[in-house]
Amino acid sequence: MYRMICAAALCLVTTQVQAQTAQPATAEDYAKWPLLTPEFESTGGGGIMIRGYDPVVSGGKCNTNFTAHEPGANGKVYANAVTFEASAVQGGILCADGRWRALDGSATGTTPLQVFIKDGIKRRSP
Repeated sequence: MYRMICAAALCLVTTQVQAQTAQPATAEDYAKWPLLTPEFESTGGGGIMIRGYDPVVSGGKCNTNFTAHEPGANGKVYANAVTFEASAVQGGILCADGRWRALDGSATGTTPLQVFIKDGIKRRSP
């Protein structure tokens, strides 16, 4: 019986110490993200540049058409569209969980990029 009481007490103390030392998750401060610029490098890398990214919020989604440009003067240009889930956060809208598609139907995928829109200002995830 004594061992059971000691084990229970040790478990309680351990739980209390863990609760006291646990750090709360830090909330992302979207207002500190960099501005969404007219041109930026693709999250997929490879020197692909994205142009025309200008999400508009409607019906719980953020949507935009954009182009992806291969490097070089003669690089191919791909016309695409992306749709994000829109959620209200920090007084603005977070566009996340993006799914893109080529307008010609040749490719689809997801993007880790997120966009935060507040007071008409658009910011992108770092």
